Amino acid sequence: MTTQLDFSSPRIAILGGGPGGYEAAMVAASLGARVTIIERAGLGGSAVLTDVVPSKTLIATADLMTRVGEADELGVKFDVDGGVFKPRADLGHINDRVLDLAREQSDDIRVGLEHLGVEIMIGSGKLVDNNTIEVLTSEGTKTVEADAILLAVGAHPRELPTAKPDGDRILNWAQIYNLEELPEELIVVGSGVTGAEFASAYNGLGSKVTLISSRDQVLPGEDTDAAKVLEGVFARRGVRVLSRSRAEAVERTDDGVKVTLGDGSVVTGSHCLVCVGSIPNTAGLGLEEAGVAVTESGHIKVDGVSRTTASNIYAAGDCTGVFALASVAAMQGRIAIAHFLGDAVKPLKLNQVASNIFTSPEIASVGVSEHDLESGKYQGDVVMLSLLSNARAKMRNTKDGFVKIIARKGSGTVIGGVVVGPNASELIFPISVAVTQKLHVDDVASTFTVYPSLTGSISEAARRLHVHM
Repeated sequence: MTTQLDFSSPRIAILGGGPGGYEAAMVAASLGARVTIIERAGLGGSAVLTDVVPSKTLIATADLMTRVGEADELGVKFDVDGGVFKPRADLGHINDRVLDLAREQSDDIRVGLEHLGVEIMIGSGKLVDNNTIEVLTSEGTKTVEADAILLAVGAHPRELPTAKPDGDRILNWAQIYNLEELPEELIVVGSGVTGAEFASAYNGLGSKVTLISSRDQVLPGEDTDAAKVLEGVFARRGVRVLSRSRAEAVERTDDGVKVTLGDGSVVTGSHCLVCVGSIPNTAGLGLEEAGVAVTESGHIKVDGVSRTTASNIYAAGDCTGVFALASVAAMQGRIAIAHFLGDAVKPLKLNQVASNIFTSPEIASVGVSEHDLESGKYQGDVVMLSLLSNARAKMRNTKDGFVKIIARKGSGTVIGGVVVGPNASELIFPISVAVTQKLHVDDVASTFTVYPSLTGSISEAARRLHVHM
């Protein structure tokens, strides 16, 4: 089907209201486009309603409990009628707050979109062709015609055929917030980012946690030094990590669950959280009819400006398989709209993406990794500085963490970095700026930092790299 594009007020339809969708809608509306956004659950998508916002809210509570539990070393005592005060997690209250906050955030996104004049349709959409979306709503089927379409349909938890979630004892990451009582013994299957974050969080809340990892280290593919720090923290805080162990099946028992491993051994607990990746929500979407190609895994193929193989259809977020990060989805969506509307645009550069793992301690990284150096992909110098030498870290009783900066060999340009420690998600920003803006290590080293501060270690690491050159 061919339509004539009205450049004065182009029609843009966005399928999916997560970060890739709603950020794109805001940009498109602000540039004068007529925008319709179609979402089946609620604005914000799974990132706001069942994934990022809820999990990080839960983690914030767990982090507070961990710090309270270690306050005695700072001289803070809790006396209750002469006894010892011990914090307790009220999981029902915590999860109510988690879901309330998620709904509030979703409502805020809706208000912002409506203020910009975006039409919001709640329903399930399917492509009829490259200019038409058929939407099934509570009021019946509606048709949306558009000059350009952005697909931001996200992904859902992958399930093992031998470990089907029941929402009660065997859970996926979208179901865990339905619990009213803290799991006494939580088994987490999968040691990637999601598994590690929930293992850390529930350990902080007071559960006895067993983490089953099929790989040699937790967080496979992440910085090895960072993974070692987290493994050490897990060991100190009582998290049982079963490395090189593959879960073959998860079953209900009379009073809990049992997980059968590849070697035939069995691990028992009260609950099991299965975190084994995700599957893009692309099945039955009408992609073939619209000329949109997918990979073998079902992810939508896109280029650097988020275009699919259909020239006027773009895609953003987890359904593209680029990086499963809300920030990347949002950037993909903004780039797509800018490209279609002829605004200034730069292709997505994955070597500038900053990411964070919200364990305790947090693990943040950006740019080139040490693995990239070891593989010969890049040549660079590395300095790693433990936070044990940082005055502010000592004041806060921070025992675990480091700052790592990677500079290009010869030029001294900052090309990567890792931060492990409290608020690493905030501390990575100056390194991210240095990577994006191609700053020299001397630029970072000669920039004032507050004393005492954790950022002082970033400046110190940069100074030590000057010596290396």
